[in-house]
Amino acid sequence: MKKLDKYIIKTFFGPFFFIFSVLFFIFIVNIIWVQMSQFTGKGLTYWEIIKFLFYMSANVVSMVLPLTILLSAIMTFGDFGERYELAAMKAAGISLTRVMAPLFITVTMMSFVLFLFSNNVIPDFQRKAKNMLFNIVSSKPALNFTPGVFIDQISGYSVKFDKISGENKENLEGVFLHKNSNSYENQQTIIAKKGRFAKAPDPNYLKLILYSGYIYEDDIANKAYNERLNQPNQSIKFDSLAFHFDISELINQAIESEKITDDYRFQNYFEVNETLAKTDENNKVSINSISNQSMMTVNAYVQYLDNPHNKTKVDPTPNFTGEGLAADKKMEVFYNAYVRLNNLKDSNKQSQEQILEMKKYKNKIVIYQQRILSYSVTCIIFFMIGASLGSIIRKGGMGLPVVIAIIIFIIFYVINLSVENLSWKGQLDPYLATWAPNMILFPFAIWLTYKALTDSQLFDIEKYRTLLKPITKRFTKTKEHKRYQ
Repeated sequence: MKKLDKYIIKTFFGPFFFIFSVLFFIFIVNIIWVQMSQFTGKGLTYWEIIKFLFYMSANVVSMVLPLTILLSAIMTFGDFGERYELAAMKAAGISLTRVMAPLFITVTMMSFVLFLFSNNVIPDFQRKAKNMLFNIVSSKPALNFTPGVFIDQISGYSVKFDKISGENKENLEGVFLHKNSNSYENQQTIIAKKGRFAKAPDPNYLKLILYSGYIYEDDIANKAYNERLNQPNQSIKFDSLAFHFDISELINQAIESEKITDDYRFQNYFEVNETLAKTDENNKVSINSISNQSMMTVNAYVQYLDNPHNKTKVDPTPNFTGEGLAADKKMEVFYNAYVRLNNLKDSNKQSQEQILEMKKYKNKIVIYQQRILSYSVTCIIFFMIGASLGSIIRKGGMGLPVVIAIIIFIIFYVINLSVENLSWKGQLDPYLATWAPNMILFPFAIWLTYKALTDSQLFDIEKYRTLLKPITKRFTKTKEHKRYQ
């Protein structure tokens, strides 16, 4: 490797590491902001939170790296132009293509590394992060109760709260507790008007204080069958009652124990091919079942119309309510046909919705798979755009290059998000949706590279003023000098 190549690569990696660190930190802060509610009140150690963020950060790399390459390329070649180093290289007979060659090879290698990272590391980290988040959410059930829904996360009890309020979700209304026991154990049910969570001395217990309620209990343990039949129900009224839940199993469970393993996002590029094949087979079976059911409905309707007794023609009656059908055979036939036709329409509508949902799910799998490869290609395209723009604008630093890079990335992100939503709705082919941003930006990168190689003054304002001068001259009134007025 020549000294010039080493110098170019060294100059590139200077802003590269700084920009990557800043962008990576920004994306991680966004993850913390979104997931903050999952951390509070869980009793997690700093090491567990850092480990979770480390797993989540792997998915950020695929988005940060292309933007970093774009901005670093603009700044590197902008610095070369601003310090007249690029002009010196051209004066020495070194073309812009030769200057870009070492960085192009470097970025290509980085793109290949990104593919390996996205294909092998990110799926594994996604699985660990997903399971860890699931276990974190389950580790403190006091904050995960849903009003009006029975929760059986606490070992041995089923609980339900009609209303949950308070800053920390500690105030309860309409409390219902039921002990999960078999027919040979004491049955117990607790009902209270109000309650609240309180801090227990032992962290392995969850303390619940209840107010104005009843305890319903059947003392049937260790009693014969005849005695249990004669056992009266016991009801105990209380003004306040402190109840403790044993949640040691939930708190002491392994944070990283795997409970979710069958997600396509946990697979690499080649494993997703098998998932797609299975999905196609399942979709064919489901579509055949839906079509057979629709055909049976249609055949039943056709057989009903082919019946000679049902061929009496009647005119549709507006605002028909169906009254007096038994007395009027014609209206009864019309009503039955009308009901069957509506059932057929509803059945076809449900079938279309089921097929659309299957299509959406398959599109999501395809988009995930193709993104493993498409983001690597995006790195190369962004380098071509950044290097060309940097050599044209000849401005380094964090000013204009940052603005241009952010604008280009926003355009890329908007296109990416728009076509992705269209594909998720089943309105666009998923392969086209994944590669559309690259297909749009690649011609732009080729055009910018051509402009840079031909020393085009793309951002020269005076050039555009000269081109527009014949037009603006017609709408501009010439002013005489003051001495002639």
